[in-house]
Amino acid sequence: MELKINRRQIFLIFIDAFLVTVSLYLALLLRFDFNIQEPYFQRYQDLVFTVVMIRLAIFYAFGLYRRLWQYASIEELNAVVLAVTFSSAFIYGYTHIIQTTLPRSTYIISWILNIGLIGGVRFALRLLKRSHQCRAKDAVSRVLIVGAGSSGAIVVQELQRHFSVKKKLPVGFIDDDPAKQRCAIHGIKVLGTRDDIPQIVEKYEVDEIIISIPTASGDTIKKLTRICSQLPVKVNILPGVYELLNGDVSISKIRPVQIEDLLGREEVIINLDEVAGYLSGETVLVTGAGGSIGSELCRQVAKFKPAKILLLDHTENNVYDIEMEMLKLCPNCELVPIVADVRDPDRINSVFSTYSPTVIFHAAAHKHVPLMECNREEAIYNNVFGTKNVAEAADRFHAKSFLLISTDKAVNPTSVMGATKRVAEMVIQSLAKKSKTRYCAVRFGNVLGSRGSVIPLFKKQIEEGGPVTITDPKMTRYFMTIPEAVQLVIQAGAMGEKGEIFVLDMGEPVKIMDLARDLIRLSGFEPEKDINISVTGIRPGEKLFEEVLTDEEGTKATKHERIFIAKATEQNGTVFCQELSRLSEILFLDLNSYSDEFMVSFLECQVS
Repeated sequence: MELKINRRQIFLIFIDAFLVTVSLYLALLLRFDFNIQEPYFQRYQDLVFTVVMIRLAIFYAFGLYRRLWQYASIEELNAVVLAVTFSSAFIYGYTHIIQTTLPRSTYIISWILNIGLIGGVRFALRLLKRSHQCRAKDAVSRVLIVGAGSSGAIVVQELQRHFSVKKKLPVGFIDDDPAKQRCAIHGIKVLGTRDDIPQIVEKYEVDEIIISIPTASGDTIKKLTRICSQLPVKVNILPGVYELLNGDVSISKIRPVQIEDLLGREEVIINLDEVAGYLSGETVLVTGAGGSIGSELCRQVAKFKPAKILLLDHTENNVYDIEMEMLKLCPNCELVPIVADVRDPDRINSVFSTYSPTVIFHAAAHKHVPLMECNREEAIYNNVFGTKNVAEAADRFHAKSFLLISTDKAVNPTSVMGATKRVAEMVIQSLAKKSKTRYCAVRFGNVLGSRGSVIPLFKKQIEEGGPVTITDPKMTRYFMTIPEAVQLVIQAGAMGEKGEIFVLDMGEPVKIMDLARDLIRLSGFEPEKDINISVTGIRPGEKLFEEVLTDEEGTKATKHERIFIAKATEQNGTVFCQELSRLSEILFLDLNSYSDEFMVSFLECQVS
């Protein structure tokens, strides 16, 4: 390999020596209208060897022989211009010192010729490389890039730079902007608009399409995906802006289109100073740390340099998995794995007494609606009294803040799960009135990709060949991605004061039927043709659509455009505490003496 590099350098040095010689001679010819006077021709002969040596030495110093010119770009052209300019100035000064000068215009003409010839040879090498790639099309994947903006330009550069490894050859751009049609970026033309994709794929024998529009809406991505899904090509995407915040655009970030891309969320902007102010240097407790939301909370909280993160979950494997992941993600962060059940008040008190957490994110909960309809005692035990245990411990041990992860199912609940989460909200609102701890809750809808959610279920059904089951064609749900939901939760935690219920802006509700069809297409199949969709009927406790507020609540804005506060509804704290104590006796002391209907009626009474 070393021998190959040396040969390439020697080849370029000989070429440059020839071009420098020719450039100086041509400069004299042009200066004297192709009739060089004898004294100046003699000076040319006296100087040419020295001029060549000076230029080659300076070219070497500027690194022109260490670059891979088959990937030449503007950066390489800048290097040529600087090297030629510096060497021209040096030569001009040298000839004046030895008093063997040439006409001044000769130096300028020679400067221009050197840039043109030396730069031209470099870019000719790039053209030869690209020509070779085109001739070897059977060995590469031919790529069409959707989006001729700055991200698309970077993708082309990355593909060209890593061609020898990735074997991906960009053949053209697609862009709906009329001003960009027929233009070229890094030598790659804009071939048409999205409507032309089928014809362009056939004409240019495209194997892969890369959607490179990080700011595109979910609707735009959905339309592009539907066009591409009808074609025999692989479809990949450059992630959205919020996924690229901590890194540059690169080939490694290009991935297959996912259902999350179809939501088209705007970038979530966190007030870093505000968030860091309540997390940095603190001992943070995350309950349910091994769950989908809890684990993402741990990952994002770690970015703000807390003194310690307590990873609490009642499942041993969950605690082990999140601890191993966090050790790799942030090796310098102090982690405390805790296997504990929030339903055990003595164990929770022991945790608070030992570690004195100052910030608590309470994500531990039973969340599956139909499952909790069959296990009502467990839903109340975990969601109501588990929350009560942790929230009261936060007050007892003087924690600074407590944030409850709630759900849109707590609004006008028709399920036991929703009702228990509404009562959990009331628990922290009641404590907020008398405690110095800052309590708040955050409501949001379904989280894409969380355990037991609809997306993993649909994917499994598609892998098995279908059918994909939905409960009702009219059913809609609000969806968020896990990272964006958690970012907004952390931001809301910085704003909570006295029992506020924060409501996150989740955009427009999504039809479950549309979600199923989109996921089938993204998997490379056609709905109702390759994979059937079966309607099974609404399950116990489910609604056709979810709400984020009751009729009485309404909202008021906060300083963050995607976070709102539900206006608090009045409740009699004394009566609420008495009823909660009564329910506690039912659950823990004499459960068999009371029916399920009694517990449900209690919940309905509290949330109505």
